[in-house]
Amino acid sequence: MIPPKAKKIAKTLEIHGDKRTDDYFWLNERENPEVLKYLETENAYCDFVMKDTEKFQQELFEEMKSRYKKDDESVPYFFNEYWYIVRYEDGKDYPLFFRKHRLLENPDELILDVNLLAENENFLDVGSVAVSPDNELASFSTDNIGRRIYTIQFKNLKTGEILPDKIENSTGKTVWANDNEHIFYIRKDKNLRAFQIFRHKLGTEASQDVLIFHEKDEAFNVNIFKTKSLKYIFIASSSTVSDEMRFVPANDIFAEWKMIQPRIPDLEYSVEHFEDEFYIITNADKSTNFKLVKTKIETPEMKFWKDVIPHRENVLLEGFEIFRDFLVLEERKEGLLQIKIINNKFHSGFGEAFHYLPFSDPTYTAYIGLNLEFNTDILRFGYTSLTTPSSTFQYDMKERISVLLKQQEVLGGTFSPENYISERIWANSRDGKTKIPISLVYHKNTEKTPQTPLLLYGYGSYGHTVDAGFSNVRLSLLDRGFIFAIAHIRGGEYLGREWYENGKLLHKKNTFFDFMDAAKFLISENYTSSKHLYAMGGSAGGLLMGAVINYEPELFNGIVAQVPFVDVVTTMLDENIPLTTGEYDEWGNPNDREFYDYMKSYSPYDNVEAKKYPNLLITTGLHDSQVQYWEPAKWTAKLRDLKTDQNILIFKTDMTSGHGGASGRFESLKEDALEYAFLLKIEKIQDLILL
Repeated sequence: MIPPKAKKIAKTLEIHGDKRTDDYFWLNERENPEVLKYLETENAYCDFVMKDTEKFQQELFEEMKSRYKKDDESVPYFFNEYWYIVRYEDGKDYPLFFRKHRLLENPDELILDVNLLAENENFLDVGSVAVSPDNELASFSTDNIGRRIYTIQFKNLKTGEILPDKIENSTGKTVWANDNEHIFYIRKDKNLRAFQIFRHKLGTEASQDVLIFHEKDEAFNVNIFKTKSLKYIFIASSSTVSDEMRFVPANDIFAEWKMIQPRIPDLEYSVEHFEDEFYIITNADKSTNFKLVKTKIETPEMKFWKDVIPHRENVLLEGFEIFRDFLVLEERKEGLLQIKIINNKFHSGFGEAFHYLPFSDPTYTAYIGLNLEFNTDILRFGYTSLTTPSSTFQYDMKERISVLLKQQEVLGGTFSPENYISERIWANSRDGKTKIPISLVYHKNTEKTPQTPLLLYGYGSYGHTVDAGFSNVRLSLLDRGFIFAIAHIRGGEYLGREWYENGKLLHKKNTFFDFMDAAKFLISENYTSSKHLYAMGGSAGGLLMGAVINYEPELFNGIVAQVPFVDVVTTMLDENIPLTTGEYDEWGNPNDREFYDYMKSYSPYDNVEAKKYPNLLITTGLHDSQVQYWEPAKWTAKLRDLKTDQNILIFKTDMTSGHGGASGRFESLKEDALEYAFLLKIEKIQDLILL
């Protein structure tokens, strides 16, 4: 089969006196039958190239699926007279939401069966399920396209009746007022920006809903939430680097909304309530790694904030949880997450008044779980590592005793933590002074040699940190001799806020250089070689993939670019595309010549050249709301036209989904199976012989 060749229709794009010619601009015409035909042709070519792996893909899919418990359920959580449980039943792809009144021995009460909602749908995602304070009603939201635009509906939990109220075009989130008859929700504009807060009264038409707040600054999105105390409802208006919050009593939703602190450039903060005070995590006063302050409810402005946990140069404060007798902090030090328990009577957090939960893996993820009660000594937290399945613990903060409530089961009989080894190593960067952390995992029988296949994963944007966690799916690579590694590159917050600041805007190239330097370090330490080195990244991590293969196309043997953000300049100049204006704080505004020139110098699509490229698998979703399908489509077309090698280049579009891929519990495993089959095909490993 001849590789597809998209036709060229030259379009000249000009700004700052600079002209760019885009031959594939026409592919952004979503409704154009010729565009859809091109995508289908690329899908057919992908299937043709991978034809010899069809049976292997099915075997991989069944292998991955077999590790999951088919009739699984969440750890029950008690709140407001009920135990809540999310359950999966054998043979069903979607979850069921249940509750039990007071005792776990009591009968199940079905809140929502998502399998019924998904009947006759190619895609179905539930955004949220929220029960009213009096426990009689539930709101739920669904998206049946994949563009993260949700319809809100309501159910009478006593009768099972679906109420006639229906709210379209929302983010899916709802917050109940304490009167049990009003809810707040968020609408999206034409660019899918969350920009308005509405109040809806049950039993009325959505057209009668009251606009509560309209965020006019296109760099800001809005959110709404209720405090842990259930006493206040907050509207948060946030950009990448600035926040503004206002609140109203949940018992008096018609009161005037009161501001915490008006927005100031580069001032970030978030709020929680306890007794007569607000607790605020913030970067105020040049607190780069954030600090915790508090203030009286009557005086919420910044000038009244008092330090509870001061700023620390070497510790990033990521989150906190308040209890009656304890304050719990989620901290990151030298890249690793720590959970710190402080006796509330000693807010300074020094001396005998605090302790840390003990974690022993060289690299791991720990986090504060769901904790909705103040008057308890029990903390629920989560833990996972590259060799430890996801685990939920209950910790007695007074007695200092942990109890494992549940650990993800890995079925199939081949998994044992002792069979896998995890490491954390530090790579040298090209600047000679920066060390780049890398987390690795491999089977104990896998030798580290230049012939060992290694998959390096990266993201590196928005301050999002990819921590070291367990993956059921990943075992299918590890058991076939692959090493899996995560490069904790700049652009994330792995080593604190400055690690993020040094990987954004006019420092963005540090993200790419760190990833390449990490790869070269792995080669120099004989973990692998370029002939057996692979890379994977999605969304902004797909930008990373596109950039590094332009810089050093022969460093990697193969690349998997998932929903990649690769047409940076054109996208960031188009204010009609979702997310664009809100992204200026991350990438810069190309209407400014300095940012334009810098973006153009690394934008993957703009820098494709006539040269050799590695084997490539590129994926997207037709309804993607985050990275529009045409970015990877155009990139693929340009690569096909210019690349000088005979390596594989395949492009797969899911015609029924969006940014998050396929819906359903196991359907997404088919995407994993395709990606792994691609890597294993190149490595010439196409059998079920495991280590």
